[in-house]
This record gives sequence, structure tokens and C-alpha cells, in this order.
Amino acid sequence: MSESMRLKDQPVSERPRERLVALGADALSHAELIAILLRTGLKGANAVEIGKQLIQKFGTLQALARASVDDLRSVKGIGRDKAVTLVAAFALARKMAEDLQRESPVLDNPEAIVQLLREQNLVKNVETLQVLLLNTRRRLIRVEPVTDGTIDTLLVHPREVFKAAIAANAAAVVLAHNHPSGDPTPSEADIKVTRDLIRAGQLLKIEVLDHVIIGRATPERPKDYASLRELGYFA
Repeated sequence: MSESMRLKDQPVSERPRERLVALGADALSHAELIAILLRTGLKGANAVEIGKQLIQKFGTLQALARASVDDLRSVKGIGRDKAVTLVAAFALARKMAEDLQRESPVLDNPEAIVQLLREQNLVKNVETLQVLLLNTRRRLIRVEPVTDGTIDTLLVHPREVFKAAIAANAAAVVLAHNHPSGDPTPSEADIKVTRDLIRAGQLLKIEVLDHVIIGRATPERPKDYASLRELGYFA
């Protein structure tokens, strides 16, 4: 089949829009994603081919993202409207990245972790194990709830803990759960689960940085959390 065949004449399974719906955006090549923004090509070159030409001309996706409207219009098949669409799409991507960098906290100490999770955990009346997914700079990607119930009676499987971390390409994770009793002292089950997950993380090359247990402060116990790393269980 000729590459220059119009996209609408190609089998449904080969069209970028249909592939995105069926497989997700990550399954598409850069050229296919650009083709969706371009919508149409020109005689002798479909939108995917023009996407490939753009990448070839500018060398990298980063260079293409910095191109001006006039730069883009120098490529055959890219008129004013298509150039504007591309510039706007790349500008949105940059703004989203900037927002994430501003909003995502650095979670490299238990105080920061507890500050993030304290309020939502105080209202829980059952233990809830959560996994904080972190990037290479120890910034939060997202918080992933794993399971509800008493940790003593739960079988916490590493697959459930690390599945989301692998999907998010996380470099490290922090485990966190609440003690509805208010006493954050780790139980034997908490310690065992932590050690099991540290070993699983080592095999997967995803570092388990800490396991933080959130309770409530009292006059006798002003600290409302316990960090298993600070307590020496990560040695």
C-alpha cells in the first residue's frame, strides 16, 4: 500500500485517529500525533507523511516545538491555520509542564509527605494504604490508593503496589497509610509489609524511599506520624 494514500482511504486500523481511540495516544508515533493536529495532507502526501517531513526538517521534537508560525509554513503542506494549530498545541504542552513543575511538591522527607496527606487521612475510619509515585527529582506524579482495611488482615501484594508505578514510569515510591486509632507506632505487620515491598522495589529498580504512618498528635505524643526510615527499618 502506498504511503501517500489518503488517510481516509486506508484501513481503519491504520488511521491515526482510530489508532489513538483503540490503543491510546502513547501507541502513536510523533508523525501520527502531528497528523491528527494537521487533519489533512496535500496531493501526493498524506498528513502522516507531512508530520514525518516536519520532524525531519527540524531534527527533534523539541526543535519543532520551538518553531514559529513562519518557520512551520516553510514546509510544503503547512499553511497558516495548520501552523497556528501546531504552535498552540506545543504551547499548551509547555504550559502544562510548567504547571506540573510548580504544583508538584518535592517529597524527600516525611514532614512533606504528612503535610500532603494529613487532612485526607484524618477523616478515614479504616486503614488505607497509599503509594506516592515520584519522578527522578522526588516530585510527586500522583497519589495512588492501593487498598482499604486493616493492614494486619490484608495481603498487600507487590503487584498492586508497583503496577501504577510502572505505568507512570515512576523512579521511586513512598508508602503511606493511616492508623485510625491515632497511634502511628508501626505494627509488626507494617514492618513486614515494608520489608517485602523494599525487596520487590529493588528487583523492579523502583526505590521505596519511606513508609510513613499517619496518626494524631496528643499532648504526650506531639508528633502525629512515624517514618519507618527514621526508625531504622530501611537499613
